[in-house]
Amino acid sequence: MTQQRAVHTRDALIRSAAETFERCGYVQAKLAEISSSAGVSAGALHFHFANKAAVASTVETAAADALRGAVRAAQVPGMNAMQRLTAASHALAEALRHDVVARAGFHLSCRTPQRTGPDLRQEWHACVRRLLAAAEAEGLLAEHVRPEDASVPVIAATTGLEVLGDADPRWLSPGALAGFWRFILPCLAKPEVVAALAPEPSDPGSA
Repeated sequence: MTQQRAVHTRDALIRSAAETFERCGYVQAKLAEISSSAGVSAGALHFHFANKAAVASTVETAAADALRGAVRAAQVPGMNAMQRLTAASHALAEALRHDVVARAGFHLSCRTPQRTGPDLRQEWHACVRRLLAAAEAEGLLAEHVRPEDASVPVIAATTGLEVLGDADPRWLSPGALAGFWRFILPCLAKPEVVAALAPEPSDPGSA
């Protein structure tokens, strides 16, 4: 029971920290506010985390796990590389819309000098490049389209939607992302490939 209580307290602190970092930013966030919002004492917070940097690092790690898990879950056996790319983008957007820990950790990872964990934006960029290279190997890309060239608009647009989503979550909606894919896929893939691709998430009702 004591161990379960400790896990529950730690999870509550991580979520409270994510909410506080999102609301105030890393610099302005106060440990007292994090512990108070989590409903625990300052001593309980320091039992789990040595300082604010340790709290932020844990939020980043939790976000990385959530985002990587979302992208993995979107990959279906037998799905071609172009469909895996669209599915991964929808999974990333859904996690950023609905999970405050994923969102706050992503921002800490990508936008603050205090980052201690992986750069999740760079991980996403590498994922795009890897899937486009796989699409070329599978013979899916249109003639004269190279993976390195195709990665530029995809990375720029998806990163831009993530930034715009801070102010208005509709930029990360399934409809907005599907609209981008409907526009760009005919430029990247062979016509017969485009005809078989779904620009929407595989289960729009879940997003």
